[in-house]
Amino acid sequence: MQQHQDNTQLAFRALADPNRREILTLLSAQDLTIGEVAQHFPITRAAVKKHLTILEEGNLISIYPKGRERYNHLEPKALRATSQWFDYFNQFWDDKLADLKSAVEKDVQ
Repeated sequence: MQQHQDNTQLAFRALADPNRREILTLLSAQDLTIGEVAQHFPITRAAVKKHLTILEEGNLISIYPKGRERYNHLEPKALRATSQWFDYFNQFWDDKLADLKSAVEKDVQ
């Protein structure tokens, strides 16, 4: 259980930054090198590398060599832990929305 919590915490840490979320969006289309990712941001290549490292620590991406390049690959299964965490709280919204629907329907009648 502790390992799952640690993985989820690392994933949320990685998702906390808008640049890292944008990197994940880029990687959802295709695997990219650091240089290719850096072209999309007005920050240094070193800053992009740091963001990629944090994403890798959160298990949200993996890095693999291909020739002389290292490619960054989205690991969508790793997002499941964060999704499951949010899903738990959806039940509260579902209850509130059901209450709202009932109140609106009562007022309409």
